[in-house]
Amino acid sequence: MSDTASGLLTIAVLVSLLAIVYVPFGDYLARVYTSPSHWRVERRLYRLVGVNPDAQQTARSYTMSVLGFSLVSIVVLFLILVGQSALPFDRGLSGMTWDMGLNTAVSFATNTNWQSYAGESTLGFAAQAGGLVIQNFMSAAVGMAVAVALIRGFVRSRTGELGNFWVDLVRGTSRILLPIAFVGAILLISQGVIQNFSDHTVNALGGGTQVIPGGPVASQEAIKELGTNGGGFFNANSAHPFENPTPLSNLLQLFLILLIPVSLTRTLGTMVGSRKQGLAILGAMTLLLGAAVAVATWAEVGAHSQAARLAGGAMEGKETQFGAWASSLYAVITTGTSTGAVNSAHDSMTPAGGGTVLVNMMLGEVSPGGVGSGVYGILVMAILTVFIAGLLVGRTPEILGKKIGTKEMTYVALYVLSVPAIVLVGVGTAIALHSTPDAMGNPGGHGFSEVVYAFTSAGNNNGSAFGGIAVTSTFFQIALALAMLLGRFVPIVLVLALAGSLAKQGKVPDTAGTLPTNTPLFAGLLVGVILLITGLTFFPALALGPLAEALA
Repeated sequence: MSDTASGLLTIAVLVSLLAIVYVPFGDYLARVYTSPSHWRVERRLYRLVGVNPDAQQTARSYTMSVLGFSLVSIVVLFLILVGQSALPFDRGLSGMTWDMGLNTAVSFATNTNWQSYAGESTLGFAAQAGGLVIQNFMSAAVGMAVAVALIRGFVRSRTGELGNFWVDLVRGTSRILLPIAFVGAILLISQGVIQNFSDHTVNALGGGTQVIPGGPVASQEAIKELGTNGGGFFNANSAHPFENPTPLSNLLQLFLILLIPVSLTRTLGTMVGSRKQGLAILGAMTLLLGAAVAVATWAEVGAHSQAARLAGGAMEGKETQFGAWASSLYAVITTGTSTGAVNSAHDSMTPAGGGTVLVNMMLGEVSPGGVGSGVYGILVMAILTVFIAGLLVGRTPEILGKKIGTKEMTYVALYVLSVPAIVLVGVGTAIALHSTPDAMGNPGGHGFSEVVYAFTSAGNNNGSAFGGIAVTSTFFQIALALAMLLGRFVPIVLVLALAGSLAKQGKVPDTAGTLPTNTPLFAGLLVGVILLITGLTFFPALALGPLAEALA
């Protein structure tokens, strides 16, 4: 089968699988977060930690719970990473340095999974399975909880209560992530992904011996994709045959990545009582993702240089069994969902292809975005779109029965500005340092793109990288950790404040002058606003990076 036929078949099967599960799984997610009943094991856990599962939390209380839980997660994971030599299955490896440990702990607790180390030569099995994997579950569950809290803000009326964070966290883990990750791990093992607790020494063909690293890879791989985390067990991530050995495992990983972000749009429609609203949001996400896939595939498959023509595509840095089509699709999906996993080297992509995945992150991770974060991110952009449309016709903006006033727009404006500010301040600071050119793997526009990509990935909690840049210095470890920390929790605080403000309002009935937000027209307007905001914010950086490289 040709690479083109394989790529088109992969896309067709992936879309079909998502269409099959969209309605039942999306409605199941809605039932998980609206059911008044608690499982027996969940009640025991609530009693153990002293939580009343039937108590409701205000926006302030919900926010403090999110921040407190995440802070404890960072501290615990940091201690595991720097002290891993005291743990079983340490493989004889010492703990991380304090700055790398801090960077990694923040990275996994914020659902970024940025990695400045090679997992197979840095971490033991206990640190991987008992530290990183647990945070893969917890950070994903936190993202879903925040998204559901914002949806409740639209649903509820004249109350400041957004639900119970601890209940949302437990249910997201026990009823959604754990069972699907278990099945996903079994399916990955069937394709050859390894699952063990030992390295293997073999006789090399050239004489001598070689140690082949092993580990509990399948269990980490399943939640890595399902939770849009992205941190690989091995340095090569999903380009490594122990993580992603076959085209079928590659398809399964893409399905796991998109499953929850896509289905949450159905959950949105079900919870707010307007299925068309969920479809409109999904339509906007799909348009952005589809355009990115088309551009990246054109750039990587189109053979725009003599070397690419001879190879049948831009094959540098790509796994040959996947080819240019599957590599382009994987790169776009993982950068559009805040996953950050890779099955090829993004640093080796063409200027147009690399620029596309960079723009994917600059959009704010809303195409379709990470687990939870994609939905709450695009809902904030929908509010901005309604506000702009309201200015055009001279009406007070409304969405889903809630008026958008000064307070709500303050939260929205701060949300829209916060991550770009974090990214651009980080890039400007790094470029101003005399040591940064030595860290770049390439000169000129591509080297600048490596720095922009690093802070864009960190600030948007994606985690992928243009791997040519060396980020092991103390400056990059701390600067990127701050970008990840602020890029995760500043938007979350603003989203929960927005949700609380919306929940306190009463419902406003639709009138003849109300802008419908569940139509293709609104979805197109939403896409236009997202592209406009991204272009106005990041075009100078793109002009100095991918555009300059493409024109050189």
